[in-house]
Amino acid sequence: MIEVSALSKRYGDFTAVRDLSFTVQPGEVLGLVGPNGAGKTSTLRSLAGIIPPSGGTVRIGGIDLAAEPVAAKRLLAFFPDEPRLFDYLTVRQHLNFVARIYGVADHAALAQSLLEELEIAEKADQLPGELSRGMKQKLAIACGLLHSPRVMFFDEPLTGLDPLGIRRMKDSILRRARDGAAIVLSSHLLHLLEEVCSHVLILKKGEKIAHGSLAEISAQFAHGETGVSLEEIFIRATGGSEN
Repeated sequence: MIEVSALSKRYGDFTAVRDLSFTVQPGEVLGLVGPNGAGKTSTLRSLAGIIPPSGGTVRIGGIDLAAEPVAAKRLLAFFPDEPRLFDYLTVRQHLNFVARIYGVADHAALAQSLLEELEIAEKADQLPGELSRGMKQKLAIACGLLHSPRVMFFDEPLTGLDPLGIRRMKDSILRRARDGAAIVLSSHLLHLLEEVCSHVLILKKGEKIAHGSLAEISAQFAHGETGVSLEEIFIRATGGSEN
């Protein structure tokens, strides 16, 4: 569903992502992790078509993102760490607007279902300025899910959510994976990623240093120990450095 081959992203003389290749199949949740500055956000934005890669190819559902960007983007949703909302549209008007953009027919019932799932139905007539940080995040996620994307990219989706909201979001991600979506999830909350991810990709200085299922990554870095956490695996894989 997601095919990445030799992806690179440069900003002038600085290479943020170098020769990155991996795939995410339907039903898989890939945890994208790495120290600060590892290239996680540049990778996600390149995969979503928000910024152009400097090299390599990205295919979404078999569609080349560079050659057919509109067709590829119809299959995906990107959820940034900071919600981008319209100040003068209510919660419900945001969903109506997104439905028109994506041509979602008879969207009212689906929109209401998403509002209830994300527990913001009672805020349907409020403006973004009246919402908490967590509620804004939920609205952005509801808008992204409205066209039923088959590929999802999450950049720190749990920021601003309370413990119950975090649990609901994890359940929502797992439900969509079970329904066949391919999901990439980037977060520094490694213990939470451990609960939802089937696979892990670890970056350092823009390069892939480990990739595989949770079991494979654990076997690679556990050194025969049992019960080694993803946090410990991350520290061992990256050398414990933020640089």
